[in-house]
Amino acid sequence: MSEENLEMDKYLFHQGTHYNAYNFMGAHVSEEGVRFITWAPNARHVQLACDYNDYSGEGLDFERLGDQGLWILTTSHVGVGDTYKYKIHFEDGHHLKSDPFGFYHERRPATASIVHDDGFEFTDDEWMSKRRHSNVYESPVSIYELHLGTWMKHPVEDTEGRTIDEITDASYFNYREVADHLIPYLEELGYTHVEFLPLMEHPFDLSWGYQVTGYFSATSRYGRPEDLKYLINRLHEADIGVIMDFVPAHFCKDAHGLRLFDGTPTYEHPDVKIAEKKEWGTLTFDYGRPEVQSFLISSAMYWIREFHIDGLRLDAVHSMIDLNFENHEPDSKIYNEKGTEENIAGIELLRKLNAVAFEYDETLLMMAEDSSDVAMITHPVHTGGLGFNFKWDLGWMHDRLDYMEQDFHARAHNHNKLTFSMAYKYNENYLLPLSHDEVVHGKKAIVDKMTGDQWQQFAQTRLLYGNQFTEPGKQLLFMGQEFGMYHEWKDKEQVDWHLLDYPFHVDLKRYVSDLNRFYRKHPEFYGWDYRPEGFRWLLVDDSTHSILSYVRKYKDSFKVCVFNYRPDVYHDFKIPVPEPGVYREIFNSDRDVYSGSGVLNDGRHFTADEHYVRESQFIRITVAPLAFQVFELEDKTKGRK
Repeated sequence: MSEENLEMDKYLFHQGTHYNAYNFMGAHVSEEGVRFITWAPNARHVQLACDYNDYSGEGLDFERLGDQGLWILTTSHVGVGDTYKYKIHFEDGHHLKSDPFGFYHERRPATASIVHDDGFEFTDDEWMSKRRHSNVYESPVSIYELHLGTWMKHPVEDTEGRTIDEITDASYFNYREVADHLIPYLEELGYTHVEFLPLMEHPFDLSWGYQVTGYFSATSRYGRPEDLKYLINRLHEADIGVIMDFVPAHFCKDAHGLRLFDGTPTYEHPDVKIAEKKEWGTLTFDYGRPEVQSFLISSAMYWIREFHIDGLRLDAVHSMIDLNFENHEPDSKIYNEKGTEENIAGIELLRKLNAVAFEYDETLLMMAEDSSDVAMITHPVHTGGLGFNFKWDLGWMHDRLDYMEQDFHARAHNHNKLTFSMAYKYNENYLLPLSHDEVVHGKKAIVDKMTGDQWQQFAQTRLLYGNQFTEPGKQLLFMGQEFGMYHEWKDKEQVDWHLLDYPFHVDLKRYVSDLNRFYRKHPEFYGWDYRPEGFRWLLVDDSTHSILSYVRKYKDSFKVCVFNYRPDVYHDFKIPVPEPGVYREIFNSDRDVYSGSGVLNDGRHFTADEHYVRESQFIRITVAPLAFQVFELEDKTKGRK
């Protein structure tokens, strides 16, 4: 690297505008050896601790690189595959830190960084070209969310003399192995995308990856960085997009990580009241610090550029934009210089991150997991928005699940929980999630949330998924829920694959597969997700029967969807329809092959030329119990009275 380039790197990094800082920070192999650069602005001295000096740091001293906290060392005493840490000396002592820009780390419980240079070459040009010429808003997006460590495991029989970590590691499929199992499964189910819970290096298994120490390092639990690239490459070759959870909201306090990196708050906010996330035991980044901006945005772009990730789901956005997130004590409230509770620096960081990402590729999926009611999360930055292009609709998720837990006799009084989400539907670009957060910590699995007996529980699960796939918005389902796990996510064990030996479970999996293909086949269910003309209520107020009906439209075609939230069959039931003609049923969740009761509409349904509810005609159908049904206009000839 030339002196001129290095000077520009330094300038951009300290300005908070270096968006690929990983290209000069951290450990880089060159003809002279390995060059290390780290940022420790309040350090008195920095040394490289490694095997060469028995981790003492002796003989490998960094030099200052400018006067704003960068330190540099080039040495031939370290090579690819060697482990290292930074020995940071400060006023009151010293400590050893992993490399914040490290590309690879030891398997926990070991914590050293590893000099790495993988040289992997992607062969997914066809996928990348297809993505860059796509319109994601008008495309089908059906996401399978999974935790790689507990989706599928090896049986471990020989445990004698092995630690818990060793046994756990022996059970993991590595990135390459899982490709041979995951890809055929996703193809069978018909998903368009897979979303991985965080795959960045983290010390504690049960944090699920949400407490990160290596923001540029694929976790070594499942293999090497090039192995993860191999998995992503294989997924792209199978026409499956890849989304990864990204966690700029906070980081863990482990001694080898970012906390007090140079002996003082470096990456974390200096005000302890802002820095401390007490309920999570973690620390908030100092979003206003330029070098932290360069760090976080470079991390996001690292996964997008170097790993060909198709999108990022940002966790806990609410905690980044609200100074008093989970602070419910009036006397301890924090306010910004404007006297409001907004975290202005956090908001600006997110705007900058999204602007940079979409400048690189406007077809990326940048998704906010945001529990706030802050407006314009998915509006462009230049209009005053945060700049995401999708937001998780947590209100839809909670309302639907709350409703489905109600006894059938109580549903008439809770009917608004089925309809309220449409009142705000077009304020943002929503994704409808049934995620890992809803099947842990005693919340119960999706099937187990449903009221009634076993048949009714599975029927309602099919009904819920039918609503999810046909209401405006893309969708996401967490692993195991596609075949009706009764146990919530156990986060130490694999998915309950043995349940596929039982009819209810294998039939639900068949249903999800068919539903995915039905969804992808008909653009009415995704083409105008974010245009009001793509949806219209037909029956919205029938709380007596707990029935809903709506139209999904795309250009000149439409589909009529009917939902029955009671275990009753309704014969000769009137459904208003938008156009006269002959209708036929094209999908029914109550089919025998789905473990349904087989209440179907096999014939043709002629419209009656008579005003009903909001329409000028209606059809008469048999409404199946606890079922989701879809009708299409087969013939536009005049209906019959």
